[in-house]
Amino acid sequence: MTLTLKKYSVLPGFGLSLGYTIFYLSLIVLIPLSTIFFKTATLSWERFWEVVTDPRVIASYQLTFGASLAAALINAVFGLLVAWVLVRYSFPGKRIFDALVDLPFALPTAVAGIALTTLYAPNGWLGQYLDPLGIKVAFTPLGIMIALTFIGFPFVVRTVQPVLQDLEVEVEEAAACLGANRWQTFTRVIFPNLFPPLLTGFTLAFARALGEYGSVVFISGNMPFKTEITSLLIITKLEQYDYAGATAIALVMLVVSFSLIFVINLIQRWSIQRYAK
Repeated sequence: MTLTLKKYSVLPGFGLSLGYTIFYLSLIVLIPLSTIFFKTATLSWERFWEVVTDPRVIASYQLTFGASLAAALINAVFGLLVAWVLVRYSFPGKRIFDALVDLPFALPTAVAGIALTTLYAPNGWLGQYLDPLGIKVAFTPLGIMIALTFIGFPFVVRTVQPVLQDLEVEVEEAAACLGANRWQTFTRVIFPNLFPPLLTGFTLAFARALGEYGSVVFISGNMPFKTEITSLLIITKLEQYDYAGATAIALVMLVVSFSLIFVINLIQRWSIQRYAK
């Protein structure tokens, strides 16, 4: 007689867990997003194409995606550096600096925008020294990039930091004993383990920047064709009661953003499988 023992699990069974997951995602994510498609469907194809390809809208796309990509790349480089310092070194005030990393999470984005504008305006604390040098930050695409870098910075640090903590220093010492220099140790021993979480942090920072509004609306100056982001343009359409036009622009942002994030996730999965071999 063979006894079959049922596998014990703290969580409910697969069917109940899956049903709750689908219900929760539908209620919180899918149903709200579906309204964008339904509202946009009230437009004819000609009207939809006219709205999403308007020169002013195209300029906002270019600025939003360009600034978001640049900010995410900056965060990937310097976020990795900050995570390395916080994990590998001990220094006075380390816990304070570690807590400051999460400040963009807790700070209201509008407050961040006002603070950055105060700093970088031509008469601001930093802007008054940059302006005579011909460096204009506030009310320029550079200011937008700085604001997006600020709000996306914690994502990279917090995704890379736990992996760095799990990496054993003995592995680096073994590589050095085998004759590897610092660059070879980093590129062949350390970076393969850091690349997947670094790519995750980059994706999160990039996605966060694409939909940012509060921290950008003050420092951008909101000049059409120059410093007008797509989020602001959507708000402008809503204030003009052009709900279908606003959802049409939002639909383009949704589709393009999802496609980019999907491709990045494929690259991340490929990198994990490659380095695991």
